[in-house]
Amino acid sequence: MTDNQQGPATLGYKKALTWIVAILVLLVLILTSVRLLLTPAFVQLEYRTPSFPPDPYGFTQEDRLFWSMIALDYLLNDERISFLEELQFEDGTPVYNSRELKHMVDVKNVLGSVLIVWYASLVGIFLLGIWAYWGGWWEEFRVGLRKGGWITVGFVGVTMVAVLIAFSVFFVFFHEVFFDPGTWIFRFSDTLIRLFPERFWRDTFIAIGLLSLAGGLALALGFRERKKEV
Repeated sequence: MTDNQQGPATLGYKKALTWIVAILVLLVLILTSVRLLLTPAFVQLEYRTPSFPPDPYGFTQEDRLFWSMIALDYLLNDERISFLEELQFEDGTPVYNSRELKHMVDVKNVLGSVLIVWYASLVGIFLLGIWAYWGGWWEEFRVGLRKGGWITVGFVGVTMVAVLIAFSVFFVFFHEVFFDPGTWIFRFSDTLIRLFPERFWRDTFIAIGLLSLAGGLALALGFRERKKEV
């Protein structure tokens, strides 16, 4: 059935579904990139980059790898904050102070919500794909995938410009959106800053951007509009 043979209501809901698919594609691509970097492999790679700044307060690369793996584990497991609260250095001082512990709880809560959105987006795009295949709107689904790819390219492209030109401003804005004002600011001597300096986060955002751009371009170009046969 051609577009001219379909009623306005049918065309309207298919157009709406196309946009839903596009938004889900944006979420899936960006959040999949985020999840891929929440792994020991990325942290190890980042610490081993030749220009990664050393810790002026004495952490060696091995120290950073050891403590960062525990922090990453906490963010992804089901443990309470006591998982980090009980950690101590060899001299008996706590690894994290109370402000750092509070922030880690906040980060874990935000990350938990982000992962729920990621899972829901994956399930949503999968179910829509099945419906599209059997429900007669597969071509519109393809359009949604392509459109979502281009939306991702545009959104991530703008974000990457902000990251590359003024990362400090972007970093502050990001934290003000997701966390209470002032709760994410620490001293340079605090463990969180020593483990994850600004350079770590700049590289993380760039890596997320590059992965998302690759996925967006793959969908945008892979699902190009088919040429109609004469």
